[in-house]
Amino acid sequence: MSTYATPADGLPPQTQLHTGRAVFTDAYAVIPRGVMRDIVTSYLPGWEKTHAWILARPLSGFAETFAQYILLIDPEGGTTAQPEPDPQAQGVLFVLDGRATLTLDGQDHALAPGGYAYLAPGADWALRNDQSQPAQLVWVRKLYEPAPGLDTPDSFVTNEQHHVPAAMPGTKGAWATTRFVDPHDLRHDMHVNIVTFQPGGLIPFEETHVMEHGLYVLEGKAVYKLNKDWVEVEAGDFMWLRAFCPQACYAGGPGPFRYLLYKDVNRHPRLRSPWPGAPR
Repeated sequence: MSTYATPADGLPPQTQLHTGRAVFTDAYAVIPRGVMRDIVTSYLPGWEKTHAWILARPLSGFAETFAQYILLIDPEGGTTAQPEPDPQAQGVLFVLDGRATLTLDGQDHALAPGGYAYLAPGADWALRNDQSQPAQLVWVRKLYEPAPGLDTPDSFVTNEQHHVPAAMPGTKGAWATTRFVDPHDLRHDMHVNIVTFQPGGLIPFEETHVMEHGLYVLEGKAVYKLNKDWVEVEAGDFMWLRAFCPQACYAGGPGPFRYLLYKDVNRHPRLRSPWPGAPR
């Protein structure tokens, strides 16, 4: 089973140099693992013994379609009340470390590392850590955008171990994607996948597309092209890419480079108002 990166413990020493890789631009941002410290976490209404690193949120000039968190849930922590404050929001939970119990529409699911849950808009869910060790999860939230003739997708629970990565054409497995939703299922307006590059694997061109991205690096290291810059990234880092930000990647090894990838999909661009928000 894979080992997934989690935020660093505690604060750096007073002797730490202020030389790091954190960067925030109007096209992309990099939030390295080393700056995800306890002092920058948030507490959330309705959650007990839980704190969160909020890595992306809807913000002018930044993320427009989604919010992304890392949750650290201490033993006996979590929520028994409705944790999603917006009834139109959908979500994905992905377990990085530890174990938790997800109660979804009245049924309990034991989540272990690699556990993945899609939470449909309006789903009745709660999350508890009944273990003796902390649990850490990624939580991605997005307002669901209905489309004519399409039903709302159903919630589901799975684990990445139950899915075979699909190799990208012509790569002989050097670049593969673990998909949890059929890309032809247009009910879904977001995908949260796992992308894996073997050492030496690469994105061989500068991808430039309408989809916004949130990338949380699960394992390994690489050099990532973000707009005009090549940036070194490693396990535990987070990257946000604005729509149309050019991107490419080279995985240098020695092990696989893997990240959890958010993207908005399968909808026409809005013309009358920015997303999120009600049409004018």
